[in-house]
Amino acid sequence: MPRSKPYQPFLLRLLHGVNALLIIGATITGFLVYDSWDGRFGSLAITRTNRELIDIHGTFGFLISFVALPIFLIYCWNAGRNRLVQSNTLQQLSRVGTPVWWYALQRITNTLMLVAALLSVISGKFQDENWLPQGELNHVAYYVHLLAWVVIVLALLMHILMSIKVGGLSLLVSMFDTKYRPDDSPRLWRQKIVDWFNQRNSK
Repeated sequence: MPRSKPYQPFLLRLLHGVNALLIIGATITGFLVYDSWDGRFGSLAITRTNRELIDIHGTFGFLISFVALPIFLIYCWNAGRNRLVQSNTLQQLSRVGTPVWWYALQRITNTLMLVAALLSVISGKFQDENWLPQGELNHVAYYVHLLAWVVIVLALLMHILMSIKVGGLSLLVSMFDTKYRPDDSPRLWRQKIVDWFNQRNSK
């Protein structure tokens, strides 16, 4: 693969893709649940009082909170930390319009996306699936969950726009590339994980 093309680690592409699909699925079903049982802040009236939507949304939430998001967070905190907010990010924001300013905005957007996902998962755990069918719409956890939904939608749009601005369409396309370099082979992941744990334990 030519070095001039944007290249993303294969594990990042895999984890990013799985999380993206689950979060988008949770976002869509979350709106349908709101549209079905609430609709106080605007509604499309697509469906009404559909209990199955709550179960489907909950399934997405379960997969995100116990499978996809924890693994992705571990990866981001270690191998992907340079894509998140750095100690000098606020300082870089003072250089408005420069390339480093756009990179700082992208890191903030990436971090905001993770925080919103965490907020959504945590607030979801404090909810009761019977609240909406029983007409109980004024619980704090439910309002926090709605707020997290709004933040996720905005952060997702910003994430896409910032990625295009920083790396162009080629950066987005690279996230869907199925090719990988020999030193990035899945066969090496186990040994890399073992080496990482050994390095952490030796400190």
